[in-house]
Parts: sequence; C-alpha cells; structure tokens
Amino acid sequence: MWRGLGYLLGSLSTAVVAVFALPVLIVPMTARAWASWHRRRADRMLGRPRSGPVRVGTWRVLGWLCTYIVTSLAFGLVTVLCAGNAVATAVTVPLWWALPAGTRAGGFAAGVPLTGWGTALTLGTVQIVIFAALTYWLVPLLARLHARINVALLSPSAAERLAQRVETLTETRAGAMNAHGAELRRIERDLHDGTQARLVAIAMRLGAARESLGEDPEMLDRLLREAHEGTEEAMAELREVIRTIYPPILADRGLTGALAALGARSAIDTTFDIADLGAVPAAVETVAYFTVAEALTNAAKHSRATRTTVRVTRAGDRLSIEVTDDGIGGADETLGTGIAGIRRRVMALDGTVHVHSPAGGPTTIEVSLPCGS
Repeated sequence: MWRGLGYLLGSLSTAVVAVFALPVLIVPMTARAWASWHRRRADRMLGRPRSGPVRVGTWRVLGWLCTYIVTSLAFGLVTVLCAGNAVATAVTVPLWWALPAGTRAGGFAAGVPLTGWGTALTLGTVQIVIFAALTYWLVPLLARLHARINVALLSPSAAERLAQRVETLTETRAGAMNAHGAELRRIERDLHDGTQARLVAIAMRLGAARESLGEDPEMLDRLLREAHEGTEEAMAELREVIRTIYPPILADRGLTGALAALGARSAIDTTFDIADLGAVPAAVETVAYFTVAEALTNAAKHSRATRTTVRVTRAGDRLSIEVTDDGIGGADETLGTGIAGIRRRVMALDGTVHVHSPAGGPTTIEVSLPCGS
C-alpha cells in the first residue's frame, strides 16, 4: 500500500508540475526524456526490469503526456480523498469539542451531529476504518492500473519494435563484420609473423642440416635440436591461434567443462554455478566461453578482485550468464576493458549485455543469448 501511495502522490505532484510546464514539455526532446523517467517509475511500480529510453513516435509521446496528466490528477485526487479523510478524521476526532457548533458534523458520517464523546469516537472510528480500508484496497489497485497505462502507452507497437529490431541488427551486423575483419587480420598477422616465420626458420635449419650431413656431427645435432624446438614452438603458437577461433576444449568437454577449465586457470578464486544447459549451438557456446574468459580476465587485471562468481542458466530458448566480482567497480567499456568486445560478440547473435559496475563495486556482467528451444 505504501508503495502505491507514494507512487500516486508522486504522479499527482508531477502532473500538477506538468500542467504549468506544458509549453516546455511539449518539446519532443523534453517530452521524451519526461516519458522515459515516468516509464521507469512505472516499471519499478510493477516490479518489471528497468527499460531503456522511450522509443515511440513523437505524437504517441505527446498523447501519453495528455493521458498522464488526466489520469494522474484523477487517481491522485481519489488517493488524497481516501487517505486524507482517514488522516483528517484521526486528527479531528479528539478535538471535536473545539469545533464551532455548526461545523461539528462537517467531517463525520454524512453530517450526523456530534453531541458527545461517545458519538464522536464511534462515528470517527467508523469513518477512519472505512477510509483506511478504501486506501488499503483501492490505492494499490489504482497505482498498478496507472503504471500499466503508462507502460502500454509508452511501449512500441509491433511495427515500431520491428523497425527498432532492424536498426539494431543492422548496427550489430556491421559491428560484427568489422570485428570479423579485424579478427581475420589478427589471425593473418599472427600466422605470418609467428608460425610462418618459425616454419621458415625450421626449413632453413633442416636445409643446413642436410648439407652438413656427414661433415659436422655437432652442427648437425645443434641444427636438428633447434629445428625440433622451433617445431614445438610453432605448434604451440598455432594451437593458440586456433584457440582464439574456436577453443578445442569446447569440442572435447562441452561448455560446462570448458568453463570449469577457465576457472581452474583463473588468477583469482572463481566459483561456478552451472545448471543443466541441454544442447547449446556451437556459436552460442563460443560466445559464452569468450564472455566468461574476458570477464575473468577483466576481474583479475582491472578490478582488483579477489573472488568471482559465474552463474550460467538456461530458461527456454535463452542462455543467461552472470559474472560478478568483488572488485572496485567503475568498469567503463570505452576504456578498452574488454566489455566492448563482449558486447560485439553477444549482439552479433542478437543477445543482450547489461553491465552494473558502481564505484566501489561489485561489478556484474549479465549476458543473455538465444540458443534455440
């Protein structure tokens, strides 16, 4: 009840402000910001996840503004009537005798005259109970109804959602293509500067060894040893490049086993809570693996954390990943902490990323990925 009471009284006061500030609020930019704030209030009232900025047409926002003023004034006045009468009666009952004789029945029981303490206490108590009951039952109902009206009017239509989806997918696909191009250039550079150079060196050593065959056993032994060491280093580098494309451990041990291996290699204490995930597409497994790997690396390098918790669950066709550390917080993806890379990978699969990292910590990264039914 108290939550609904505060919500409706807040709506009433902001509606009064809106009436006087209407010339300012009808400006599209201001109206949209005002609508976004009230949409978040409505989400909190209904216990819904916090929504982003309102992204509906300007005329719909202005229509909502008019509806908001009318409903807020109406619902707010009903709230004031119910709660105000209960409070006013509780205050005036002990003072009935001090009221002028002609007004002693003004606030009580439909004008029944007050002739003594018995009448005042009886009628006052009945009135307090009636209005308190109305407040307790009616105010939460009106608050939820008001919040639902706001959410309905400020939610995009099917056509608007489709347009927003196309816009988001266009942006994420472009980002994915850019990231893919950068990844291919990195792989080419790693192979050219690393593995290829080592293989060339191995070939040269083997050629020199063949020429010195039977002439200088010591040189032959050294060249073969260096060629062998170079081969092992080239293989290690090649495995590292392959691991950045698709970690072999995913194919060997699945997502659960691969994440457990990440925790074992982590520089800080890591606790895993992994539910039964069922069959997960390879692309989703790869993004989930790199998401956790990057989050653990960030926690170790940047957040000064001593402990991380990784929770992976699946509900229907959504795979959810939550990584929390006890570090100093303040993560900013614009500073190159790896969150931008996580976001690009996730959004390329039409997933979502939410980062909550207040100064002082903790930092929580929440990822949701579609993985089929």
